Amino acid sequence: MSAIDSLPPLREVIASHGLSARKSLGQNFLLDLNLTAKIARQAGDLAGCDVLEIGPGPGGLTRGLLSEGARRVVAVEKDSRCLPALQEIAAAYPGRLEILQGDALELDPLQHLAPPIRVAANLPYNVGTELLVRWLTPPEWPPFWQSLTLMFQREVAERIVAAPGSKAYGRLAILAQWRAEARIVLSLPPEAFTPPPKVSSAVVHLSALPAPRYPADAQVLSRVVAAAFNQRRKMLRAALKGVAPDIEDRLIAAGLKPTDRAETVPLEGFCALARAVAQG
Repeated sequence: MSAIDSLPPLREVIASHGLSARKSLGQNFLLDLNLTAKIARQAGDLAGCDVLEIGPGPGGLTRGLLSEGARRVVAVEKDSRCLPALQEIAAAYPGRLEILQGDALELDPLQHLAPPIRVAANLPYNVGTELLVRWLTPPEWPPFWQSLTLMFQREVAERIVAAPGSKAYGRLAILAQWRAEARIVLSLPPEAFTPPPKVSSAVVHLSALPAPRYPADAQVLSRVVAAAFNQRRKMLRAALKGVAPDIEDRLIAAGLKPTDRAETVPLEGFCALARAVAQG
């Protein structure tokens, strides 16, 4: 008997279904159900919320979200081997778990969700960053989600919450902090997972702001920031020469020096530059 519901412990579930984590799918299973429930609690009050989960695997976090009171969980799982284990959870929580098989980068789960919506996931390492960027850069804001509670490699988590001037500061910090409050809420050692990854992990909680901190077009800002940090050691005028032919003029219009380097430019400066580029 597990600590959070009447279903078997996850080690038994994995053994009975012959599951093993696949490196090709970026899988590392989290088997401690008390820990998955703790992660679910970091998402806030789930009562009355639909929750989108990506990569549930054998369903440890899924069970945590349901036991913590989520109205419904929509779980997107690419690995067909995990579906029988997830179906057992669906049977134990009637009407509260919908399982979608497919690639999270290709599926649109929004037709299966009703507001308010939160996202909570132990993201597969190979798609986590791309999904985060997509969720942070929709054309319209506020987004479909109220909050994102996501597990990443510790290094990626630190890049999301980094401040200007730090080695971790870059594209993820700017896109996350432009439209959300971002903080690390939990750290997990490698031995918490099966198999243990080579690095530590951390859970980041992002709460959507009602409006971006500074005006900017999401796609232009993304393009400017990607170019600036692709060659972060270069001066901005060199790193951004492909963004606009008169990039020095745009930099000056944004209140920046062409000789600045990307890691020294605060969020407000990049937003001003995105506006200057868009005007051209």
